[in-house]
Amino acid sequence: MDHVQEMIRTHPMRTKTFDEHALVACVTACHECAASCTTCADACLSERSLQELVSCIRLNLDCADVCEVTGRLLGRVSAASLDVTRAQLMACREACQACATECERHAGHHEHCRVCAEACRSCADACDRMLA
Repeated sequence: MDHVQEMIRTHPMRTKTFDEHALVACVTACHECAASCTTCADACLSERSLQELVSCIRLNLDCADVCEVTGRLLGRVSAASLDVTRAQLMACREACQACATECERHAGHHEHCRVCAEACRSCADACDRMLA
């Protein structure tokens, strides 16, 4: 059992508002996507074709920030505002989709962009499952 799952399972105020498995998967996907996007931005900064990657770097950093906040918000299960949570999940899904699309443009030349696009798609899917 991973730590996120164990923390949510043992939380004294855990809510039944969300499916526990979907919640754990989304928190995990958000944190993994944030880390992937941060690393992708750093890798892009090391590429010779830096000027071609400016939009990718910006989207990586924006997506990383949105995903990190989303994961942290979802982890606070005891006082979740459904309206705020829904809005944050929608923002996260949009940021992930935009970042994935941009990274996919560069995936043929930069393996780190391919990996990041996969992490973004996974996170967007996890947000969709939470919103369902």
